[in-house]
Amino acid sequence: MEPPWPLLLTIACVMPTLFAQQLSEVGASDPRWQLSRIPRRPSHVGLCDELIRPMGYPCDENSVQTKDGFILGLQRVSARSEHLRARRGPPVLLQHGLFTGGDSWFLNSEEQSLGFLLADSGFDVWVGNVRGTRYSQRHVSLSVSDKEFWNWSWEELALNDLAAMIDYVHAETGSKVFVVGHSLGTIMSLAAFTQPEIVQMVAAAALLCPISYLEHVTAPLVLRMVAMHLDQVSC
Repeated sequence: MEPPWPLLLTIACVMPTLFAQQLSEVGASDPRWQLSRIPRRPSHVGLCDELIRPMGYPCDENSVQTKDGFILGLQRVSARSEHLRARRGPPVLLQHGLFTGGDSWFLNSEEQSLGFLLADSGFDVWVGNVRGTRYSQRHVSLSVSDKEFWNWSWEELALNDLAAMIDYVHAETGSKVFVVGHSLGTIMSLAAFTQPEIVQMVAAAALLCPISYLEHVTAPLVLRMVAMHLDQVSC
């Protein structure tokens, strides 16, 4: 039986509007939504100024250069409490998933955002952003309008981007790094950990929604994309 495409299309168009209206009504009275109501700033503004400092958390912007010339944004977030900052704990690197950036760890309220929770628990929080995402759109010789700027795969994200960020955090702190990965961040971590020199810098890893195999994926669209090897198609 053919899927009811007209009905599905109607639902797809109507539901976001209803959801947005509901969020607006909730946000008007619930202070936990204050973070999501912070106005978006121009793309050249860093994550610290956009989301972290407005919530009262100290935040430093760092730049990490990969071996293939990409310049990544890496933020360091500290607790609001001076007492906790003075007793800064071990470093934790948060690596986001597919189609997101480092801001994904701070989009909920403070008590529901892992980045804020870790900082307020005394951890030395570092926020990774892979190439091409909002806070990592620089290169030593290329611009985002150059085709070659986008000529890479998740393998480069793991062996170049994540490896460079782990090395940077390890060098800055002098401590082994705890790595937290989500979705794409998990497969990047698993691949990066095949490098013995990277493993020696890692204390432990927590991988959320890990991706390793596609045997349990049933979505026809996803399976079709995999069968067509879309990751290897050049535009």
